[in-house]
Amino acid sequence: MATEIHTERLVIREWRVTDAEAALAVYGAEDVARWLAPEMELVTDVATMRLVLQAWIEAQPNMVPPAGRWALVRREDDQVVGGVSLRLLPPFEEDFELSWQIRPDMWGRGYATEASRPLVRWAFGQGVEELFAVARPNNTRAIATARGLGMEWVGETDKYYGILLQVFRVRPDDIREGV
Repeated sequence: MATEIHTERLVIREWRVTDAEAALAVYGAEDVARWLAPEMELVTDVATMRLVLQAWIEAQPNMVPPAGRWALVRREDDQVVGGVSLRLLPPFEEDFELSWQIRPDMWGRGYATEASRPLVRWAFGQGVEELFAVARPNNTRAIATARGLGMEWVGETDKYYGILLQVFRVRPDDIREGV
């Protein structure tokens, strides 16, 4: 995504190395990281977060479009409140996953849904035929967000990360008004 996406309250933009401290409040929070393992472990300090961001920034131009990782920044104060990504799911890298991570002190404000809606529309505009969201069965927040986006539950699988996950899907024809 070469340009930023703006919503009523958020800007979806490329990560910057200078976001390390703010990103640590997301990826260094146990309440966030526990849902990301085994794909990503808890980040424990700013220096490590800086290295993670640098790796994401360097990988971004080489990702299969429209894959990427972006920061969610609150427009009113330019504060990073989370991250969102589109990535190819393992093991076959055929299915695109939509994921979101929000700082725990920002939960319950609708930021994940607000950011995901235009990102889904943008991905479909890039030719993606369907997007998936995967969540552990007891990750009620992620499941509620997927459902709030109009994603359809399609079952459970351990195919992607070797752990049992709930799988949700959205296709361009599934998008209802407001999504």
